[in-house]
Amino acid sequence: MKTNLKEWKSGVNNGIPIAMGYFAVSFTFGILAKQAGLNPFEAVLMSVTNLTSAGQFAGLTLLSGAAAIVEIVMTQFIINSRYFLMSFALSQKINPNTSIFHRMTMAYGITDEVFGVSIALPRKLSPYYTYGVMSVAIPGWALGTLLGVISGNILPPRLISALSIALYGMLLAVIIPPAKGNKILSGLIVVSMGMSLIFAELPILSSISSGLKIIVLTFVIAGFAAIVFPVKEHAYE
Repeated sequence: MKTNLKEWKSGVNNGIPIAMGYFAVSFTFGILAKQAGLNPFEAVLMSVTNLTSAGQFAGLTLLSGAAAIVEIVMTQFIINSRYFLMSFALSQKINPNTSIFHRMTMAYGITDEVFGVSIALPRKLSPYYTYGVMSVAIPGWALGTLLGVISGNILPPRLISALSIALYGMLLAVIIPPAKGNKILSGLIVVSMGMSLIFAELPILSSISSGLKIIVLTFVIAGFAAIVFPVKEHAYE
């Protein structure tokens, strides 16, 4: 019990910066949700049931354009498919005897940032650590959404634009610390950035959806790294 509580507290401490970043990003989402015609309940419900900034912003665009339900579902499936890969990766760090309840609860709260701090732990992953991160990150996302909807169109466009880049700063804060002193990880980050640029600039590749791009790049880069630079099992013990 004490170990679980310690793991949870550790997760909370590492989740506070994520919650702050989520608040800024979801505040912008809340403003856009208000403009799209969603009320506070609908916007917050969307945030707590679909924990993905890319998916939610894309969903708003589709809702505003009166897209068909099938189109919305397929778009969300493609954009959020990367979480399958993240869950697969985290499943290798937890105890094989972890119950299905813990696995499903962890899977619900997996986002890019929650995955980042969880996979970066230099030890086996306890579900309670991830619960700690989730317990502050998810409320931060929901609260930002609520206040954004309430604020409506009060804030000036420049401030809204500034808030929209908070997510990228948060992602950098997740990947930079583990990369320090790790040449392999640093190199993979640079390769990822280079390949992402190629996918964005080449006409034949730029038309691919952002979710599918992430899946392809993850399979290629992570697969290459796993084969060439495998991590020994005892590294997390």
